[in-house]
Amino acid sequence: MKVEIYSDIACPWCYIGKHRFERALAAFPDADSVEVVYRPYQLDPGAPEQASSHRAYLDSRYGPGSAAMDARVAEIGAAEGIAFDFDDALHVNTLNGHRLLRLAALKYGPTTQAQLKEKLFAARFANGGNVGDLDQLADLAAEVGIDRERAAAYLASDEGAKAVREEIAHARALGITSVPTFVFEGTWAVSGAQEASTFLQVLEQVAAEPGVSVREDAGESEADACADGTCEV
Repeated sequence: MKVEIYSDIACPWCYIGKHRFERALAAFPDADSVEVVYRPYQLDPGAPEQASSHRAYLDSRYGPGSAAMDARVAEIGAAEGIAFDFDDALHVNTLNGHRLLRLAALKYGPTTQAQLKEKLFAARFANGGNVGDLDQLADLAAEVGIDRERAAAYLASDEGAKAVREEIAHARALGITSVPTFVFEGTWAVSGAQEASTFLQVLEQVAAEPGVSVREDAGESEADACADGTCEV
């Protein structure tokens, strides 16, 4: 079974959704037969390449209520083992991070890509990292076994940029407007950071009845997701 996860490094619900899906996968008896691939999406493709305060960015968009929004996400994240630190988080364009994820998938495989995705999320939301900084990205790549010099040379070029943009355009053409979105077997989409129990039910149903649509209520709600420019809280 193939599961394609469309997400953005700048989406906190994508971080939570990753953890919930992985819990479901760990409980799925046929987990070894599941290939998980992360696909790119950008909530704010026009974000600057120079990093700025996450808090200041949200306040400029939503007003002073953004701290309360983040507090709820942090509370939910804590239950998933995620230590969100929005006060030190940085807002920056995520294109180069997605390029690096593409390199990881193509040259090192889906397991390394998933490990890199976790590192990028942690840098963006927990460690005050700048996921637009090429040196920091190369360091994160090295932490998951990617040759640092290869990663640095790749990031310094424009390699993969066109392909990533085309993948994002393809996602939009498919009708994906919010992330995370989980696509099973290229056919059935589940939107949002659903509970692990929901993901497990979908995995079981797709495995048991290939060619049959997942249960109608799975993923109907787009709560706990980020759409272009906004996140549900």
